[in-house]
Amino acid sequence: MWYNLLTSVADSTSNSAGEGATSPWPTYIMFGIIAAVMIVFMVYNRRTQMKRQKEAMDMLNAIQPGTKVKTIGGICGVVVEVCPEDNTFVLETGTEASGKSYIKFDKQAVYQSDANAKKEEPAPAAETPAEEPFEEETAEPAIEEATEEVVEEKTEE
Repeated sequence: MWYNLLTSVADSTSNSAGEGATSPWPTYIMFGIIAAVMIVFMVYNRRTQMKRQKEAMDMLNAIQPGTKVKTIGGICGVVVEVCPEDNTFVLETGTEASGKSYIKFDKQAVYQSDANAKKEEPAPAAETPAEEPFEEETAEPAIEEATEEVVEEKTEE
C-alpha cells in the first residue's frame, strides 16, 4: 500500500517536471515522516510500559502481613508471612467454619492487592515566620472628616 502511494507520488512529480526527470525527494520525505511517527510511538510506548512496571514492583514490594491479595489463579486470602529472601509469601485462605489453609506463593503470582506503596513526599520546607496580615486602611475616617468639614462650612454660611 505504501509502495503504491510512494510510486504514484513519484510518478506525478515526474510527469509535472517533464519526462524522465524523477525526483526522489517525495519518497524520502514520506519515509522520513513514517520513521519519525514510528520512533515517537515507540518512545511513548516504552515510557508507559516502564511506568506500569514500576507501579507493579512498588505494589509487590508493599505486600506485608495483613494485606489482602488475589493471585493469578484466582485464590483470595490474607498474607500471613513474607519471605524477602526467596521472594515468596504465605497466603491464608478459608474461614474458621470451613477450615483455614495456608499456601506459599511467589510474589510474582499476585494479580491484585490492597497494598499501597509508600510514596516519598518531599520534606516540608523550613517554616518561615508568618508575616503580619496586611491591614487595609479604610476610607471611612477620611470620608467622615470631609463630611464634617462640609457640614461646618455650610453652618458657617
